[in-house]
Amino acid sequence: MSGDVILSELSRIHPVSRETFTRLKIIVSRIEEWQKKTNLIAPSTLNDIWNRHIADSLQCIRLKPDARSWVDIGSGGGFPGLIIAAIMADYDESSVDLVESIQKKCSFLRQVNRQMNARAKVHCARIEEVSSTIHQPEVVTARALAALPLLLELSSPWLLNGATALFHKGREFEVELADCDGLWDFDLVSYESIISTDSVILEIKNLKRMRNRRSHA
Repeated sequence: MSGDVILSELSRIHPVSRETFTRLKIIVSRIEEWQKKTNLIAPSTLNDIWNRHIADSLQCIRLKPDARSWVDIGSGGGFPGLIIAAIMADYDESSVDLVESIQKKCSFLRQVNRQMNARAKVHCARIEEVSSTIHQPEVVTARALAALPLLLELSSPWLLNGATALFHKGREFEVELADCDGLWDFDLVSYESIISTDSVILEIKNLKRMRNRRSHA
């Protein structure tokens, strides 16, 4: 597809400026380069990167278009974190924190962030190690990181203080929701993915720990 066609398709999900599109092309170019030596995304999805990864990540912005402070945990190959950073680069009063524990992937995230001239901050550490030092965001995101009970535990320092979560999940999400019974209470909205019929995005807010938490054993 031509650049104009790709831009048009992306803008159906969320408005994408020419400047932002240039930043998104940097992400794609660097992934294609790094993918030869580091497994950032599933090789089978590389030829469909604009749809499977870029457009899919843009759904977070579509759902929370007014949010200006974001934390992406387990950022890996940059989805959705780098896409959010590319969008937020258009806004002076914004912040994006990317948390990733693997050094090679951190190097990738930092290189792309710098080349996009975005303002994301990359934290090369385990989520538990930096959760107390990252400012309170409006939205916490994660994609293909962990099962929902663990995701809620990892993001709880922010969610318990009022942040909203947007978690990409597959069709098995109802099983993961059941696994949260007795552990967490929260308000949930499930959005059908407009990219894949096999995916949803879970919006979780008003997280509370249950008093009588059952054992993980």
